[in-house]
Amino acid sequence: MKKILTIVLTSIITFNIMAQQKIIQTAGRDALGDFAPEFAHLNDDILFGEVWSRNDLLSLRDRSLVTITSLISQGITDSSLIYHLQEAKKNGITRTEAAEIITHIAFYAGWPKAWAAFKLAKDVWADETAASSAKEKFQQEMIFPIGEPNTAYAKYFIGNSYLAQISSEQIPFANVTFEPRCRNNWHIHKAEKGGGQMLVGVAGRGWYQEEGKPAVEILPGTVINIPANVKHWHGAAKDSWFAHLAFSVPGEDTENVWLEPVSDAEYDVLP
Repeated sequence: MKKILTIVLTSIITFNIMAQQKIIQTAGRDALGDFAPEFAHLNDDILFGEVWSRNDLLSLRDRSLVTITSLISQGITDSSLIYHLQEAKKNGITRTEAAEIITHIAFYAGWPKAWAAFKLAKDVWADETAASSAKEKFQQEMIFPIGEPNTAYAKYFIGNSYLAQISSEQIPFANVTFEPRCRNNWHIHKAEKGGGQMLVGVAGRGWYQEEGKPAVEILPGTVINIPANVKHWHGAAKDSWFAHLAFSVPGEDTENVWLEPVSDAEYDVLP
């Protein structure tokens, strides 16, 4: 029993160590290393190197939330708040969540402090605002919905994609939307008999490419017939949102096999 308990405890400790992300910070030494080396040490090695690194106990996202709440509540709107807003974004806090957090803080810390924080937050999340506007504009170009973030297959895509299931009966098909530069990994629709996929361009401009062949441009109305057991990829052009309908062709013993990403070197040669 003692041996089993030791093994279990060892496993838990190992898991926690593996789950930790060590935070490396040099801002203290960069700014104050010569003037206040002890303060620089406390900032870089203790605050970030130890406290922020205990993210197996409290996630980086939650630590960012606590930190920006504390700074805004004190009325601190200098470079330290800008830094922590940027880190909050990196740690997964969205533009919508940031706006809601600051609005909530306003009722407890004061309206002027929230106004000051909003001015900085707008700049930090400006790219998300622009992306949102571009997405809304693209939606107006097509009759099919963009749908929801394609989270189930996100690991097989570079960039953000969206999925809207149009029909799940008779012939199931979906509308897949790609932001500029987004593309899926090389993949194969395997089948013993039949199978494959058909794409129909809906809006924007995109690409389809089979291994060893030139890329084919997809525009609204373009039909791409993808044979089974052929390695290929498809996605948006560099400068355009893109959407296509995807139809799965019935077959026997069908399977989608996801492979390596399409590298920037492969993608960037396309116009």
